[in-house]
Amino acid sequence: MMAASQLRRDKRATAAHLKADLNRTDNSSGLRQLQELLDAVLNPEKPATDTEALDWCKCLIAGGECFEEFCKTVRSYDNATLCGLVWTANFVAYRCRTCGISPCMSLCAECFNNGDHTGHDFNMFRSQAGGACDCGDSNVMRDSGFCQRHRLRNWESTPSIPLDLLLMSEMVLPRFILCIIQYLRDGYIEPDTSTERDLQKVLQQLEPQISFLEELTKMGGAMRTVLTKILTNQQAFKELSMGQEDNLFAKKNYDKYLSALKNSGLVSVEEKAQGATADVTVGAEGGAGAMVLLGTGPGSPDESSKEEDQDGGQSVGQRKRVKLSSSTKDPCIIESLKHKCFLEELLFWTIKYEFPQKMVTFLLNMLPDQDYKITFTKTFVQHYAFIMKTLMKSHESDTMSNRIVHISVQLFSNEELARHMTEECQLLDIMVTVLLYMMESCLIKSELQDEENSRHVVVNCSEALLKNNTYWPLVSDFINILSHQSVAKKFLEDHSLLMLWMSFVSFFQGMNLNKRELNEHVEFESQTYYAAFAAELEACAQPMWGLLTHCKVKETQEYTKTVVRYCLETLQIWFDAIGFIDEPAPNQVTFHLPLHRYYAMFLSRAVKCQGLDLDSLLPDQEMLMKIMVHPLQIQASLSEIHSNMWVRNGLQIKGQAMTYVQSHFCNSMIDPDIYLLQVCASRLDPDYFISSVFERFKVVDLLTMASQHQNAVLDSEQERPMLEGALTFLVILTSLRIHLGMTDDEILRAEMVSQLCMNDRTHSALLDLIPENPNPKSGIVPGSCSFEDMLSAVADFKAPVFEPGGSMQQGMYTPKGEVWEKEFDPIMVILRTVYRRDVQSAMDRYSAFLKQYGIHTGNPWPPYKERTPLHSCYKGLIRLLHCKTLHIVIFTLLYKIWMDHQNMSEHVLCMVLYLIELGLDNQVQDNKEDEEPCIEEHCHDSWFPGTNLLSNLHHIINFVRVRVPETAPEIKRETPPSTSSEASSYGQNLREAQVFSLVAERRRKFQEIINRSNSEATQVVRPKSSSTRWVPPGTPPQLVTEILEIRESMLSLLIKLHQKMSSKQNSLSASWLEDMDTSRVAHGDGITAIERILTKAAIRSCQIKRSIQDICGKVSPPVPPKKNSPTDKKAMDKEERRQRARERQKKLLAEFASRQKSFMETAMDVESPETEAAMDLGSSEVMESEILYDCVICGQSGPSTEDRPTGLVVLLQASSVLGHRCKSKEPKNLPTSDEEHIYPVDTCGVAHDVRLTLMQQFFKDSSCLQSVSIGWDGGVYVQTCGHTLHIDCHKSYMESLRNDQVLQGFSVDKGEFTCPLCRQFANSVLPCRPGRGTDGGAWHTPTNKKICVLVKEVEDLQEKLALFPTESNLSKEMELVIKDIKNTTQKKYMDYGKNPGSPDNDFLFMYSVARTNLELELVHRGGNLCSGGASAAAKRSCLNQLFHVLAMHMRLYSIDSAYNPWTKLTQVTQNNESDDFDEERPEVPMLFRDVPSLLIIFVLTMPQPLRKEHFTCVVKMLYNLQFTQALAALSTKFSSEERQAWVTSGALKKNSANSEKCFEALLSHVISELSKDKSVYKVNAEETTMLSSSVWSPQSIEFSLQQFSLPFLRLSCLLQHHLYGENLTGCLEEEEFSSLSVCLGLLPSALQPSNTVHSASCLEWPISAFDLVTQWCTEVTGLSQMHAEQSLTLLVQDPQWVAPRLLKLPDNYNIIFQYYHRKACTACKKVPKDPALCLVCGAFVCLKGVCCKQQGVCECVLHSQHCGAATGIFLLINASVIIIIRGHRFCLWGSVYLDAHGEEDRDLRRGKPLFLCEERYRVLEQQWVSHTFDHINKRWGPHYNGL
Repeated sequence: MMAASQLRRDKRATAAHLKADLNRTDNSSGLRQLQELLDAVLNPEKPATDTEALDWCKCLIAGGECFEEFCKTVRSYDNATLCGLVWTANFVAYRCRTCGISPCMSLCAECFNNGDHTGHDFNMFRSQAGGACDCGDSNVMRDSGFCQRHRLRNWESTPSIPLDLLLMSEMVLPRFILCIIQYLRDGYIEPDTSTERDLQKVLQQLEPQISFLEELTKMGGAMRTVLTKILTNQQAFKELSMGQEDNLFAKKNYDKYLSALKNSGLVSVEEKAQGATADVTVGAEGGAGAMVLLGTGPGSPDESSKEEDQDGGQSVGQRKRVKLSSSTKDPCIIESLKHKCFLEELLFWTIKYEFPQKMVTFLLNMLPDQDYKITFTKTFVQHYAFIMKTLMKSHESDTMSNRIVHISVQLFSNEELARHMTEECQLLDIMVTVLLYMMESCLIKSELQDEENSRHVVVNCSEALLKNNTYWPLVSDFINILSHQSVAKKFLEDHSLLMLWMSFVSFFQGMNLNKRELNEHVEFESQTYYAAFAAELEACAQPMWGLLTHCKVKETQEYTKTVVRYCLETLQIWFDAIGFIDEPAPNQVTFHLPLHRYYAMFLSRAVKCQGLDLDSLLPDQEMLMKIMVHPLQIQASLSEIHSNMWVRNGLQIKGQAMTYVQSHFCNSMIDPDIYLLQVCASRLDPDYFISSVFERFKVVDLLTMASQHQNAVLDSEQERPMLEGALTFLVILTSLRIHLGMTDDEILRAEMVSQLCMNDRTHSALLDLIPENPNPKSGIVPGSCSFEDMLSAVADFKAPVFEPGGSMQQGMYTPKGEVWEKEFDPIMVILRTVYRRDVQSAMDRYSAFLKQYGIHTGNPWPPYKERTPLHSCYKGLIRLLHCKTLHIVIFTLLYKIWMDHQNMSEHVLCMVLYLIELGLDNQVQDNKEDEEPCIEEHCHDSWFPGTNLLSNLHHIINFVRVRVPETAPEIKRETPPSTSSEASSYGQNLREAQVFSLVAERRRKFQEIINRSNSEATQVVRPKSSSTRWVPPGTPPQLVTEILEIRESMLSLLIKLHQKMSSKQNSLSASWLEDMDTSRVAHGDGITAIERILTKAAIRSCQIKRSIQDICGKVSPPVPPKKNSPTDKKAMDKEERRQRARERQKKLLAEFASRQKSFMETAMDVESPETEAAMDLGSSEVMESEILYDCVICGQSGPSTEDRPTGLVVLLQASSVLGHRCKSKEPKNLPTSDEEHIYPVDTCGVAHDVRLTLMQQFFKDSSCLQSVSIGWDGGVYVQTCGHTLHIDCHKSYMESLRNDQVLQGFSVDKGEFTCPLCRQFANSVLPCRPGRGTDGGAWHTPTNKKICVLVKEVEDLQEKLALFPTESNLSKEMELVIKDIKNTTQKKYMDYGKNPGSPDNDFLFMYSVARTNLELELVHRGGNLCSGGASAAAKRSCLNQLFHVLAMHMRLYSIDSAYNPWTKLTQVTQNNESDDFDEERPEVPMLFRDVPSLLIIFVLTMPQPLRKEHFTCVVKMLYNLQFTQALAALSTKFSSEERQAWVTSGALKKNSANSEKCFEALLSHVISELSKDKSVYKVNAEETTMLSSSVWSPQSIEFSLQQFSLPFLRLSCLLQHHLYGENLTGCLEEEEFSSLSVCLGLLPSALQPSNTVHSASCLEWPISAFDLVTQWCTEVTGLSQMHAEQSLTLLVQDPQWVAPRLLKLPDNYNIIFQYYHRKACTACKKVPKDPALCLVCGAFVCLKGVCCKQQGVCECVLHSQHCGAATGIFLLINASVIIIIRGHRFCLWGSVYLDAHGEEDRDLRRGKPLFLCEERYRVLEQQWVSHTFDHINKRWGPHYNGL
């Protein structure tokens, strides 16, 4: 009753009244009233969209005030020192590594710009998941980086808040929040029954309510405190949450909530009931726990694993979940959730609704409140398992992942908070358990090794969970908290947790198993390997690196020991589970061994940083043998993959091999694997290890002295690459020192050098390619030496280059010379190359360096590099180089190479020599003489006496017993003579001993080790087979045992190889060792390498020195190979033939290159004879009768005829470049603030438009259209590449292009093509006029005729009617070109007349085309003709041909003689226009007309060819008019007093002799004439007095007159040059006027340059000058309709324009970015997704925006048509790149902004500061002005109006 009355009353009054009531001491009635009101208002049964409730709340909270005022008041009490601004995805934020403590630190733009980060390492980034500003939070960043606002403000400065201000909020808000929660409960339906849409709908309705909460959080600290109180108040929650008893709705609502809570624990309620029986406790003995987890313990009987998966997929591995009851100390995550306050339930619904953005923002906005932060974090942790379950069910897991991380990164980056959570809420346990549960949902049985009986389970990489990376939010949180030392230590100290984690890691051990396809190619290439590599890197490796960062010092030894112990335990469990004994299963490989890698990395860290003894951490020999098998299998498989043995598995297997070594993965994958193998090799028996390697690489059968052999496992073409692979692997194994003693700086240096040697790199590419600890928390590359210092030590910076032809390179780093000389390490390069071609590239660059410095000219071999010393723990590795097995292999291979056996290669020899040299450099310090005999009993002692390489080098081997196929050539030979018994017994002994079999050897060793280590294991080993080779059934010929006589030692073989390679009999004389120059042996080919080895050996042992001298002394010719079969000769010939072929090819290429170069020169050069003739018809010499043209299609040369015309390849394009010229020298600035604007009023195009419109108001239209030129905007520019072709050839060429299906970058239907010769873009052919060169002489001869005679002749010529050209192919083509020209530009740029399409209009358009091309050529020549001669622009010019085409077209229009301007120019006409003509408008006065336009009209409408004398006459007459116009324009600038003075002074000169050639006389005449009747001067009397403080002197007047006339003279001169082929002479800028006057014949040529030229002296009047001038002035003053100021505007035309410029851009890109990326579009008022800027006029447009589309055309394309006549240059704000739109095509031009290292940053991915690169911008401007975008940029595509 009470409430109802209140509802009707005014809300504000009620609120004020209630507030007053509540402020009394006894406020019970107020409370009751408020509750009743709220019950009525906040009724969850009403639809949420009803805004009434919200309005009530606002009023009540404000207590009767206006809500906005209330907000302001509350804000004034804000005491927060944190910024805490929350942003969502795509927001632009900053990260400063210098100021950040946590690497996740980020700042909003405002705080960043207000802080001081000069010189810091910062970057701008586009937020992927959203974030919050950390300014003011000293847990995450250093105080020095805070902005001004958030530097610690004094707490005192904020006044304490009045009690009553927030009183109402505290009362009303709990009910409001409850109301929201009730809506959420009510709206929720389980996802399986509902669609996504239903949930979205509920959220949409709640939008205003949640936004209101968000608004409240932004009121500052005071309001946030109130909200925190309410959200965390458990009492209020208890009272309100269930609703009142009598309220049915509330009860139902609460039940919905309870049922939703039911399955929120990790284990669902049903599972719990079943699982009670199988309650396995995982005790402290972690081993049992792992067994349980791996499904092998008593807790999960086998039958349970047969349950079907929910979707009926793979049933294996679906086990009952193991309850981790005692190991997980906190049962809360297993049980369902229970909520104690509003905050908890709000978060619960936030998760249920899959993290709606608004809710997330609200929850994060509250974080600046410390109490809230702690409670919220606890709540978040408590809901962690629930989050995981929801995430796995979600269909939108990507969005959800981003939102989860958006929250968690704010909570867990704070070490204090993370530690607190770990201690109080078991954060670590929860995370590990949740991850385990998550992965358990997608396990399958491992098929590695023993498929049937394997008990190991691995994750299934094709499951969505892995494929879509759904696990990443959880893993990234885990990595985040492990980056805090206190948390990581807790983790490492908790053994049961470690054990759990190891079992988690073992889920990834052996995942994504590859089985080699032997028969068919796979049908479907699975791409699961992406998922597998990502999972190992993110879920295993990154947490590992995180833990390793905390195990750096001696004090943390214990941690490392623990981890190592558990790794070994888990590995042992794994070996047992997969049933592994001693041999890996054939044809299987997995690249994923995270357990091995954990073990390896912790071992490495223990030895390197913690001073632990390696042996104390290693298992027994048997375990080491097992550990070594799988990493070795991977190395062999890499070789197999590159040898194409896996080709039937498709491309993806190559992808895996490449990813495994790729820079982001290598130090978590291949590096630990190789290190682990090095550890095994240093501890196991070397003979066993070496034989394992060759067996794994399947090349054992190849290692025989026999020339033929059978290989049971490899095809013959795979043998060579596999052997190379095995040897290269051994070299890497024995020479790589990354984990064996290199310091971090040395590693960084080696990595950098190897990357730079492959290719020059940009700074960012290099940063990306250097593997750093992939743990993203490290932030900096490890090592004391910074990346930059190291870079400057090893590389030189090559600044970005601009080739004028276009391609713009970026700043690159290239290795210094001394790096090539001393540090280039081919082994490191091989290890790090993803593509094999990079190794070749490095070698090519190396040999180029050697050639350049004259160190070595031939083809060099990879240089040998000295290694850093080994750490003492790993000294055992050297024994590999000193073991008999390796020596036998080396000996065998040297012999085979010398004998030219098949499948040997230079690379094999190179690696063999490398191994020998490594052995010589690394001697074993052997004191264990006593051990030798025990090995010798059953060793191949007859091969070599001991194990030391030095002593074995010169040991001679006499006979070897080999097994060969019966067909081998060795069989035919005699056995050694057995006559003497001695010999036969000797042979007998040999036969006993010299068999060598790697396999047998290895088996026996393995047996022994196992017998020694445990007797009971022996029965496992397979029985030792008696025959060492098993012969597969059906093999070709049987193997027979033969004895070969060898009698060589390794030394003698080396020397013989030296002779063979240098192809000299005695390449090494006996004394060569003494003469050896040791300095030059570092670089060279195989010969050098052998010499280097022999020298080293001789230095290290006198015995060897003697042997070398002996062998060299004998200098016996090399024993011809035993089987002197033709194949050998063939092989040699083949090599020679190849060599010759290569040389031939080189020669051809060189020749071709030089030809091409000379072609380019002739094609582009005006001076070359054919083109000169084609360009400039006629030159001053007498020409032959006709010009000949070459057709570039059919190759014939001939004249252009009427029937078969030849044409120039041209590109027609519309251009507004001229229209964008301005008066001011400085280019306009791009506006970067709201105050700046660009006004286009002062551009050339606008000025001409205004002029024409004004004329058309008052004068006759036809006359107007001959008084100006158009084409400033949208004029047609014609350019050519200079090549000609027959027009009929061109037609067939176009036909063939049309039928060509290849995707071209141009549109053939629009007539576009590329020149068949130089491939330049073109779209038309301009016919060449048949050259009648005969009367050439006549129309050049100078004339003596009087001026009046010439004037008359010109008049007659104009009267002569045009002959219509005869209908011929030529005339047809000319008409077609005219049509093309008209189609080039838009209609609006052609129709300026009152009646469109009229002949006058056409006439104007035609002569304007000529004008546009002349003007543009002037611009290209720099705006004047001072440089004379040819210019780049002239080479593209085809004005001569264009003129003839236009002239032919314009002769169709004759000018009516009554209106012919020529008469007005040359004679005084009677003014017969009496009043009866009045209804017709007058003609345009001569003084208003544009003189260059008249010149072009006269020339084009007179019969061609025009005689030179007539041309000169026309120019002279027009100069008179131009000069008079100059005087008139000048006179308007005087003040009236000055005018008076000039009139009087000039009047005196009128009577002198040459008064007609004296400017003073003429000036005074003009002034007095223009002052009559309607004086033009009335207008500006007041203005000029203000302006002209300067006084006009005769000199300044003379200068102005010259400047005014120059544009006309330049144009005339250029026209004369093109019509008559006259050369333009260069001159100084000051002399340009006189030089041009002489050239045009206005002045006699005998002029001395010293005399100053007066502009008036060029005048030549046909009749009295004063009469003519009077007539011209009267035309102006006699205008009755016009106002004086209008005639003044037309009178003062200023023909001078500055060259066109693009806008001036700010130096720092950030200025543009910050202003424009948030700027709203003027058309649609929204902030565009892709904003762009026009660099010509500064317009701001939406790229691709649908909002601004008009008739299906997007805004950029529209603007390009409007602003540049279809050429647009746009800067894309968000990408920093420039795109060019040209017609229907577009291209990415590149960027004019580069970072400090000269690199572009497309799409601002790196976000480093960018600076304007002036050179690039100049290149861009130059291409725009010269219209060469189409030629220089190659990658064009159609834009379909979508930009």
